[in-house]
Amino acid sequence: MDREDELIRLALFGSPVEHSLSPRIHHLFAEQAGLPIEYRAIAASAESLADELRALAAAGGRGCNVTVPLKSVAYDLARHHSERARRARAANTLVFQGANAWRAEMTDGVGLLRDLQDNLSLAVAGRRILLLGAGGAASGVLHDLLAASPARIEVCNRHPARAAALVRRFAAGGILAGLDLAQASAAGCDLVINATSAGHRGQLPILPAGLEGFDGTLYDMNYGLAAEPLRQWCAQQGLNYVDGLGMLVEQAAASFHLWTGFQAATRPVIDRLRTAASAA
Repeated sequence: MDREDELIRLALFGSPVEHSLSPRIHHLFAEQAGLPIEYRAIAASAESLADELRALAAAGGRGCNVTVPLKSVAYDLARHHSERARRARAANTLVFQGANAWRAEMTDGVGLLRDLQDNLSLAVAGRRILLLGAGGAASGVLHDLLAASPARIEVCNRHPARAAALVRRFAAGGILAGLDLAQASAAGCDLVINATSAGHRGQLPILPAGLEGFDGTLYDMNYGLAAEPLRQWCAQQGLNYVDGLGMLVEQAAASFHLWTGFQAATRPVIDRLRTAASAA
């Protein structure tokens, strides 16, 4: 068998993907594992994703990541679904099962929990969490947040009906509540998580009351340029802010494990990416 036959073919589908860190991250994982991989970032649309998946399967592809705006489309195209993907109704990872069948997985919540608990030593159990946003990013992490036994999670959105719908879907009893953003407050919370997309438009998200003097952590699921508006605001306010770069690497490691069985060491990769970002 030649090296071309051994090559593990992987991809990222979404739009835009040209500035994605995912190819670099997965090649760093492959270096650790000693595995030959090809990981391509491919611009795709809802209309083209099915054809792209067929082409990847025909080329011997083992799996792929899917990013915005295609996570729900990928879920619908998959034949099999993990519990995390079912609860999120979306997939950020697809694993090829043969016969043009894909299994939908969702590793965003795993990535968030590992970054919070392992990298940042921020416990979730027994804590009160305020989750900003009720869209796909929020639904992708709720399963794992709830499994970590927080005291309470309040999902807030400027459209309260969306927050209420997300709460009903996860049906976690008194632990989970939906709020109108206008009524939400960070007072009494240990952790505020930004799961909105405002940063991708260069905007500061609409923030809850109670952040003045907030002594918990404000965790932004965004990273890079999308994290800048909130990062700068938190710096001005003297708040403890963390971006989502660690989550990005951790969810990627969970995907890589699904495809290869190899559990990558994430700390060196996170450190390397942060060093590169600070030097840019």
